Amino acid sequence: MASLPVTTTPNPHTSPNFQPRKSSNFASTGLAKLQENDNNRRSLYKSYFHRISSLCKDGQLQEPVQLLSEMEFDDFQIGPEIYGEILQGCVYERALRTGQQIHARILKNGDFFAKNEYIETKLVVFYAKCDVLEVAVRLFRKLCVRNVFSWAAIVGLQCRMGFSEDALLGFIEMQENGVFPDNFVLPNVLKACGSLQSIGYGKGVHGYILKMGFGACVFVSSSLVDMYGKCGVLEDARKVFDGMLEKNVVAWNSMIVGYVQNGFNQEAIDVFYDMRVKGIEPTRVTVASFLSASANLDALMEGKQGHAIAILSNLDLDNILGSSIINFYSKVGLIEDSELVFSRMHEKDVVTWNLLISSYIQHQRIDKALNMCHLMRSENLRFDSVTLSSIMSASAVTGNIKLGKEGHCYCIRRNLDLDVVVATSIVDMYAKCERIDDAAKVFNSTTERDLVLWNTLLAAYAHLGLSDEALKLFYQMQLDSVPLNVMSWNSVILGFLRNGQINEAKDMFSQMQSLGFQPNLISWTTLISGLAQNGFGYEAILFFLQMQEGGIQPSISSITSVLLACTDIPSLWYGRAIHGFITRHEFRLSVPIATSLVDMYAKCGSIDEAKKVFHMMSSKELPIYNAMISAYALHGQAVEALALFKHLQKEGIEPDSITFTSILSACSHAGLMNEGLNLFADMVSKHNMNPSMEHYGCVVSLVSRCGNLNEALRLILTMPFQPDAHILGSLLTACREQHKIELGEYLSQHLFKMEPSNSGNYVALSNAYAAAGRWIEMSNTRDLMKVRGLRKNPGCSWIQTSVELNVFVSGDGSHPKTEEIYAMLGVLLSEMRFMGYVPMASNAEILCS
Repeated sequence: MASLPVTTTPNPHTSPNFQPRKSSNFASTGLAKLQENDNNRRSLYKSYFHRISSLCKDGQLQEPVQLLSEMEFDDFQIGPEIYGEILQGCVYERALRTGQQIHARILKNGDFFAKNEYIETKLVVFYAKCDVLEVAVRLFRKLCVRNVFSWAAIVGLQCRMGFSEDALLGFIEMQENGVFPDNFVLPNVLKACGSLQSIGYGKGVHGYILKMGFGACVFVSSSLVDMYGKCGVLEDARKVFDGMLEKNVVAWNSMIVGYVQNGFNQEAIDVFYDMRVKGIEPTRVTVASFLSASANLDALMEGKQGHAIAILSNLDLDNILGSSIINFYSKVGLIEDSELVFSRMHEKDVVTWNLLISSYIQHQRIDKALNMCHLMRSENLRFDSVTLSSIMSASAVTGNIKLGKEGHCYCIRRNLDLDVVVATSIVDMYAKCERIDDAAKVFNSTTERDLVLWNTLLAAYAHLGLSDEALKLFYQMQLDSVPLNVMSWNSVILGFLRNGQINEAKDMFSQMQSLGFQPNLISWTTLISGLAQNGFGYEAILFFLQMQEGGIQPSISSITSVLLACTDIPSLWYGRAIHGFITRHEFRLSVPIATSLVDMYAKCGSIDEAKKVFHMMSSKELPIYNAMISAYALHGQAVEALALFKHLQKEGIEPDSITFTSILSACSHAGLMNEGLNLFADMVSKHNMNPSMEHYGCVVSLVSRCGNLNEALRLILTMPFQPDAHILGSLLTACREQHKIELGEYLSQHLFKMEPSNSGNYVALSNAYAAAGRWIEMSNTRDLMKVRGLRKNPGCSWIQTSVELNVFVSGDGSHPKTEEIYAMLGVLLSEMRFMGYVPMASNAEILCS
C-alpha cells in the first residue's frame, strides 16, 4: 500500500507574521536572532518527530505521548504528521486507550485538525484495527473524502467482525464512488466470499483481480486459494496455487487447509510434503492442519512426524499448536500422549482444557474427564458451554442422571441453560438416561431453538421407538418454519424402524426423495440396518444395491448391516457376494467387518469359511474371538470352542459376558457338564462377573440336558432374579425327555401366563404327555390350543440355487415343482427302507408332529 499523504500546515512559530525594518541595525540584529531561533525550532521539531516515530515503531507509546505533552507545553504547533505517527503506533500495539487520548487532543485542537483528511483517515484506520466497529463506521461515514486506505480499513473490519455481506457491499460501493480496490482490500473481499461460500461472487472478484493485474500479488493469490477452498472448489484452488510463480507460507497453508476442510486429507499431506521439499518453513497453522489430516486418516506415523517437525522448527507450544497435537493423539487413541502434551503446555485456555475433557469422554474415561473438570475449577477457569456440554455427554454415556442433574443446576445458576448448545446437550443427556419427559420439558422451555436442538429431540424419540411423538415433532418443525435437513428425515425413518413400522419407514424414505432431499450414507445405512433387524433381509440387500447405484460408497456400518441381512435369510450366496465386494473395493478387514463375516458364514452353514476369515486377521480382538467361539458352538464343535477360549486367555485378552454366553452355549449343546460348570464358576470367581439371565439359561439348559433336573431347579431357585420363559422352556423340554410330567405341568402353567400366545409351550407339554403315553391329557392340551386360537408353527426349510430361493413349509404344496419333489422323496424313502434305515423319532413325536 502506498503511504498515506500528509497535509502539513504552516507553523506560526517558524513563520513570524511581522516585517523587519531595513533601516534599523537593531531590527537587523533582531531578525537574525529570530531566524536563528526559527531554525533551531525547526530542527527541534524534526528531532521530536523522528524520536516519536522511532519510539512508536518500537511499540513504546508512553514516551511519545510525554514528548507530545512537552511540545504542547513549549508552544509548538503540532502538525498532523505527529498525531498520525502516534495513532499508527497505537495501531501496531492495538492500544485503544492511548489512541482515544490522542483522539481527544485532536478534537480539543479544533476542526482544523479534526477535519484534516490525513487525520480523519488515520482515526478510521485506528478504530478499525482495534475492532471498535461502531466508532469506526461513524467516523467513516463522516469522512469528507473516502480514500482507498479508509475503505481498506472498514472492509477489513467488517470481515473480522463477521459482517461479510456488508464487506461485499462496501467493495461494490467504493467502486461506484470511483475508488479502486487494491491488494489490501481484495484479500478481505475474498475472505468474505469464502465465509459466505459465495462462489459466484468469488469468481467475479477473481475476474476483477485478473483485469486489474493483481494476479501476480502473492497475498491476493493466497486469498484466492483460501476462498476457493472454503467454497469447496478444490480444482480451481489448485489451479491458482499451481499458477503462482512465488508461493509464501500463507499460500501453502491455504492449500493445505482447503484440502483438510473438504475431507481431502491425503492430498493435504501430499502438499505438506511438497512444501517441505521446497524448503518452506512451516508455521503453527501448517502443522496444525497437517495434524488434523493425519488424525482424520488415523495416520499415526505421519502425525508423529508432524509433532517432531513442530519441535525441530522451534514452534511455541501455544494454545493453537498444543490443542492440535492433543486432538491428534486423542483421535488415534493415544490418550497418554495427549496428557503429556497437555502437561507441557505453559499456558492453557478453556479450549485446551475442553479438548482433553472431551477426549476422555470419547474414550469412555469418564472419571478422568470429571477429575479434569475439578482441576479446571481449581485453576480459576470457569466452565463454558463446551465444558458443560462435555459434562452432559459424560452423564449420557454413563447413564448417571445424578451428575446430569447437577450439571443442569449449574447451567441454571449461571444462566447457561439459555445457550442453545448447552440446552441441546441437556436434552440429549435426559434422553439417553431414558428421561424423555424431562428432555421434552427442557426443549419446551428453550426459547431460542436451532435445527440441531430440534433434531436432538427428534433423534431421542426415534431411538426409543416413539414413532408417533417423532412424527408429531417432525410436523411441528414444518409448522414453525424450521428448515428440515436430511438428519430430520433420518430420525423419523429410524423411529418407524425401531417400532417395527417397516412400510411407514419405506414410505418416508420415498417421500424424502420426492421432496428433493437426497438420502445420505446415514439414511441408507439406517434403512438397511432397520430392515435387516426386523427380518426383511432381502429388502435390505436390495436397498444396499440401490445405494451403490446412487453413487454412495458403503461404510463399515452399512456393510455389517447387509451382512446381518444375509445371516437373517440366511443366504450364503449373497454373503459371499458381499465378501467379494469388500475385497474388490479394498475395504480394510476391520474388526467389525471380520466379525460380521465370521458370524454370517457360521450361520449360513459354512464353518470352514468362517475359520478362514478368522485366521486372516493378524491382530485379533475380543469381538472376533467371540464370533468364532459362537460359530463353533452353533456347529456343535465344543472342543474347538474350548480350545479357542483357552487361546484367547493365553493371548492376555480378558473375556466378557458375550464370550461366556458363547462358550457355555457350546458346552450345553455338547453336553459337557463338568466343563460348563467349571467355566460358570470361573466367570464369577476369577473374572468377577455377575452372571446374567442368559448365562443362567445356558447352565440350566446344560444341567437339565444331562439329566440333572434337581441341580437345574437349585440353580433357578438361587438366581438373583425371576427365571424367564427361555429358562423354563428348556426345563420343560428336559421334563419330556425324562418323563417328569408333574414338574412339566407345573412349569407349563407358569409359561402359559408368561407367554399366552406362544404355541410352542403347549406343543412341548403335549409332547411330554405323548411321550408318557397319557393320550387324554395330550388331546386336552391340543383342544386348549384350539380354544385359545393357537396353532403350531409349521416347520420351514429352504435351499438357494444361484439367486433363487426355494422355500418348503410343512404341508404346503404351492411349490411349482411339488410333484417332482414328492416323487423324488418317495424314491429316497424306498431306498432308505431297502437299506434298513430305522427312524430316530419316537411314535409320540410322530403323533404330535
